[in-house]
Amino acid sequence: MTPQERHLWYDFLRNLPICVKRQQIIGDYIVDFYCAERKTIIEIDGSQHYEEQKMKSDKTRDDYLRARGFMVLRYADNEINCYFDRVCNDILVKLELI
Repeated sequence: MTPQERHLWYDFLRNLPICVKRQQIIGDYIVDFYCAERKTIIEIDGSQHYEEQKMKSDKTRDDYLRARGFMVLRYADNEINCYFDRVCNDILVKLELI
């Protein structure tokens, strides 16, 4: 896991009242975090995700996952680093925990 993924996992996701798994295989993909109960995937994107080719592959991946009924949440490393509380609150809202 990247430092941002570790921070989100150890300081937030693993303490939620619903099960969230790390590094889950879904189809041909390995997602950063997965909540089966809410059919939600959480991805943490480093700077490489903003290069043209990676953005195209992320879109293909997200389209594949959404077509199978998953909600895909994406957060940039910078959001984890600078706005951690805001990211956590957004996840709580999207997972319908608040």
